Amino acid sequence: MSASHDAQLALACLDFTRLNEGDEDENIKAFLQQLSADKPLPAAICIYPQWLTYVRVFMQSHFAQVPALATVTNFPGGDQPLDEVLRETELALALGADEIDLVLPYKRLQAGDEHTPLEYVQRSKVLCNGRAKLKVIIESGELSLAQVAQATRIAIAGGADFVKTSTGKVAVNATLEAVAVMLEEIKLSGQTVGLKVSGGVRTLAQAQQYMELVADKMGTAWLAPGRFRFGASALLDDLYRAL
Repeated sequence: MSASHDAQLALACLDFTRLNEGDEDENIKAFLQQLSADKPLPAAICIYPQWLTYVRVFMQSHFAQVPALATVTNFPGGDQPLDEVLRETELALALGADEIDLVLPYKRLQAGDEHTPLEYVQRSKVLCNGRAKLKVIIESGELSLAQVAQATRIAIAGGADFVKTSTGKVAVNATLEAVAVMLEEIKLSGQTVGLKVSGGVRTLAQAQQYMELVADKMGTAWLAPGRFRFGASALLDDLYRAL
């Protein structure tokens, strides 16, 4: 496939992301102004919950359509109390979030506790069911490959619509090795669960490596926003250049 074709595919599967603490209106406006009205829009825009309304209003006034709006919960450490996470989720849904990216309590998993992470996913899924996609961040760079497999199984068992590699806030984020393990677990589950590669994907060449891996393991039909996403901000510029 050509670079242009791959860039178009990656853009269609992009969650254009800004998760910087301390942002103000002008930061979010400058972020959104990177999007071009004469190019395809990304699959989603991922921001903190407090920016959901601002982003929707901006997109409605500058673009013919609004991509899905995604936000994060239990972010980034994965260690908020469950009742707080559920309140955060309910608020995000009330503000019109189309997708919730929940950080799995992966430190509990590292400590040998499978029950708590599963409960976080299950309870979040109850709130999201019929209202929003639930994407579960396992923070793969903090886990062994065996734990990546375990975390992926827990996310799927809890009802995740997508399993996502990383928050982008730790030292090691997405890797091809972790993604291969996650894809294998999704395949073994027989469930309709998507994959989101997030953290450290900045160029089309990097994106192509993941796209090739997905196509090889799951088939090219999987390379569509309903099953596959990139979570990134810096990637947009490179995709636009290729287009």
